[in-house]
Amino acid sequence: MHGIRYAGLSDVGRQRATNEDRWCADPKQGLFLVADGIGGSAAGGLASQIVAEVLPGLLRSTLRGLENGAAEETTKRVAASLVDLSEHLRSESQIALGVKGVGSTVVLALVRSEQAVVAHLGDSRAYRWRAGHLEQLTTDHTIVQLLLERGEISPQEAATHPSRGQLTRFVGMAAEALPEIERVELTTGDRLLLCSDGLSGMLSDEQIRGILDREPVPENACRQLVQAANQAGGTDNITALVVAVGDSGSDAEDSQHFYDDTSKRAATSQAVGAQHANSTKAGDLQKTREVLKSDSARPGPLDEPSDGSR
Repeated sequence: MHGIRYAGLSDVGRQRATNEDRWCADPKQGLFLVADGIGGSAAGGLASQIVAEVLPGLLRSTLRGLENGAAEETTKRVAASLVDLSEHLRSESQIALGVKGVGSTVVLALVRSEQAVVAHLGDSRAYRWRAGHLEQLTTDHTIVQLLLERGEISPQEAATHPSRGQLTRFVGMAAEALPEIERVELTTGDRLLLCSDGLSGMLSDEQIRGILDREPVPENACRQLVQAANQAGGTDNITALVVAVGDSGSDAEDSQHFYDDTSKRAATSQAVGAQHANSTKAGDLQKTREVLKSDSARPGPLDEPSDGSR
């Protein structure tokens, strides 16, 4: 398996009072994800927190026993886990909070050997940088994207369209979630970028590519990406998670790095893995209820959300 070095950074931006973005890395199972909450300031933060805290253990228990080569079965189980989490978040949030429309985007990369399974719901994006070329791996699940695909609006109109923030799919949606999943090839020198729309909405693909060209170290790339998004206006929370693929001989300690300016905390891959070592599907989903019922997790009054809007 390729060595991996990664870094993540989340920032509140310049116009929001709270940060509803979350990111998570579990390099022991090759999992990296970004989530962006919707449904009001408190509810959105809770939803993205649930995705970041529950999904790693849920995937660990769901994928237990699969060999790295079982790509098709891995893809199916990742999709099933996202559907399960979406249904559980929807039902539990209505019980615990008494509101509908609480949810979160999610974009994840499950790195296995020379492939990555990339899955998403919503408009948080995944990119692959390779030798100076940037490829967007995900398609936004938004009203605006549908209008673009139908030719009803131009890219210029999309940038200011009133439905720009309205999602068609997300974790916790009323209908059954239909995650979009693909397998992508990885080779030494590739980098994956997972980000919230607070980054992709502020920077063009050319700007993102330029920063990744100049900054091969994930920590530096994350700092520069977030800084550029803030300089462009910082209208939303901004999160960047960069995963660099190295050769199989990389030193283990150097190839796995956890960085977060927001919380000023560090965790090893061993600690993250141990947290979910004995997890089960039922137990992991039960954690959704525990987070929702935690008074300490509620930063303020809940806003009444509209389904899929932020």
